Amino acid sequence: MAVNQTPPGGWPIPRSAYVHVPFCRHRCGYCNFSVLAGRDDLADEFITAIHRELSGLNNPREIDTLFLGGGTPTHLSLGQLDSLFDAIDQWLPRSPGAEVSVEANPEDIEPAKLRLLAARGVNRISLGVQSFGAEKLKTLERSHNAALASDAIRSASETIGNVSIDLIFGSPGETVGYWTDDLKTALSLPIRHLSTYALTFEKGTSFWTDRLRGNLSSIGEDDELAMYETAIQMARARGLEHYEISSFAEPGARCRHNIAYWQGRGWYAFGPGAARFVDGNRDVNHRSTTTYLHRIKAGRSPVAQSETLTLQQYASERAAFGIRMIDGIDLRTISNECGVDIETLRARDLTRCIDQGLVVIDRHVHRLTQQGIRMADTVASALLG
Repeated sequence: MAVNQTPPGGWPIPRSAYVHVPFCRHRCGYCNFSVLAGRDDLADEFITAIHRELSGLNNPREIDTLFLGGGTPTHLSLGQLDSLFDAIDQWLPRSPGAEVSVEANPEDIEPAKLRLLAARGVNRISLGVQSFGAEKLKTLERSHNAALASDAIRSASETIGNVSIDLIFGSPGETVGYWTDDLKTALSLPIRHLSTYALTFEKGTSFWTDRLRGNLSSIGEDDELAMYETAIQMARARGLEHYEISSFAEPGARCRHNIAYWQGRGWYAFGPGAARFVDGNRDVNHRSTTTYLHRIKAGRSPVAQSETLTLQQYASERAAFGIRMIDGIDLRTISNECGVDIETLRARDLTRCIDQGLVVIDRHVHRLTQQGIRMADTVASALLG
C-alpha cells in the first residue's frame, strides 16, 4: 500500500492533553522523570510559563481527557493549583463528561486540596503509593507510611470518587509473599484502578549508581514473573479487569487518557519534558525545568526535540503500543486509518510471534496470549520492525 504524506482521513485531531508539573518534595532513587525538588520558589513562575505555552494554541481546543502528572501536581499550594486550572481551562475547555486526572502523593492529600480538585472538575486521582510496607517504602525512599496511604485513599475516594494507585514490585530483597501483602492491603481499599510496575534501574538515577556499586541488586526473573502473575490473579478476584499490560480497572474505570496514547489518537502536552503528538509531529520539551522556564520567558520555543513521523512509523507505533491492551489491536483499522498495511508489512515477524504462541488472531484483531503478555516487549519490537 502506498505511503502518503498524511493518513487517508487526515491526522487525528487531539482530544487529550497532558500538563507536566515537575515539583516534588524529593526525588526518589528510582525516578528518572523530569522532577525538581527543593525549588518551590519557582512554582509561580512555572504557572506563568504554562499559561504562555498554552497560549501558543492560538485558539481554545476542546478535550475529552486531561491529565496533570509529574512530579507531584498536588505539591502546589491551593492558590497555585487554582491558578494552574485557570490557565488550563482558558485554553483547553473540556467536553461534557471529560475525564480529568491528577497525580498525587499520599502525604499531599488533605481535605481542602481534595475539595479544590473536585471543584475544578477533577474526577480521577492517581496516588503514587508504590507500597504499604515499611521496609519497602524505606528502600524506595518514599516518605509516607501504610496508615497515611490508606487514609489518603479513603479520603480521595469520598471526595473524588475514582481512585487509582500505583504499586511497584520487584524492589531489592522483596519476596512474593511481601508483594502479596501489598496487594492484599491495596485491594481491600476503595480503589477503582490499579497500576503495577516492575522496578527498573534507569540510567542517571541513584538506584542505577547504587546497583553498579553493588549496594542494590535486582530480584530474579522467576520471582518477578511470579509477582506479576500474582497481581493479575488477585486483581481479577477483586473484580478489576486486566485491560493493559500494567493496568487493572473496575468496569467503566479504565483510564481513557492512557487509552488515547495506546491508540495513537494524538495529544497536546505542556511543561518541562512533556511530549506531544500533533499533526504527525512528535515534539518533546526540554527536560530541565529551569531551561524550560528561561526559554518561555525569553519568548522561545521550549521544544528540545522534534520529529515528523512517516505513515509507516505512525502505523507501526500504533500497533506496537496498541498490542499492550489485553483486548488486542485491530490491524485492519490501523491500515484503513493510516494507509499502511501492517499485517503485510510485518507478516514474517507476526507469523513468528504466532508460531511462538505469543499472539493469536481473531479476524484482524491481534491479541497477546498469556505467554505473550509476559513477553510483550518482544511482540512490540516485532511490530516496530
